[in-house]
Amino acid sequence: MGVVNPTPDSFSDGGRWTEPGAAARRGYQIWDDGADIVDVGGESTRPGARPVGVREELDRVIPVVEALAAQGVVVSIDTSKPDVARAAIDAGAEIVNDVTGLADPAMIELCAATDVGVVIMHMQGEPRTMQHHPVYDDVVADVAAFLSERTNRAVRGGVDRSRIVVDPGIGFGKAFEHNLALLASIDRLGNGRPVLVGTSRKRFLGTILERAGRPHTPDDRDIATAATVALAIAAGAGAVRVHNVGGAVDAARTADAIVRTQDRA
Repeated sequence: MGVVNPTPDSFSDGGRWTEPGAAARRGYQIWDDGADIVDVGGESTRPGARPVGVREELDRVIPVVEALAAQGVVVSIDTSKPDVARAAIDAGAEIVNDVTGLADPAMIELCAATDVGVVIMHMQGEPRTMQHHPVYDDVVADVAAFLSERTNRAVRGGVDRSRIVVDPGIGFGKAFEHNLALLASIDRLGNGRPVLVGTSRKRFLGTILERAGRPHTPDDRDIATAATVALAIAAGAGAVRVHNVGGAVDAARTADAIVRTQDRA
């Protein structure tokens, strides 16, 4: 899953693709680089991000979704707003990627009625405050329980279980140690559903590199991201969400080939 953010304030690429034509061209490039899905989001969910109104979010994402879908690109819409998701589906999006874990019952109804793919993510709190001292009893058990409960609630609401993927929400209401614990326990998180892992260029990678005496800005964390991609695939992740698709495809395919060889042995 490759990322296109037609936003002015996303943590890594905010401001680069705010013009719809530029965002669409970026999406085509990601697709050509080997992405299976292009994830289009019009509201930054970085720590401290301000909320965006429905109209503004629609203006940012719908022209991009339309342009990509018209060329056969598989598009996911990264939104927590049912009105935005509905318009994106009408424009050709095939997947709803909701960072709130389908918190709004209307989103469940929409996903059930349209038979789209669904990504249910865990986030403690909301973007403006989620990194203010997140606390868990047991982060792996707590996140796994949340994802299981939200999956079951979606299924009760009519969403086909086979269309659901879960995401532990790396960096979303998680301290440094929480992120590492989740990445070390991917096999405990899915409860029978594929797990999507999104580590790309995130702050915890910067912390690792800083502690090693090698500080990097978000744009310079692609090698560190590739390490997490390989480890996630080896641990059983079904998908990864990244900014640099070409490098991630190389890492994922290499790790996957090694894991498959072990499975055949």
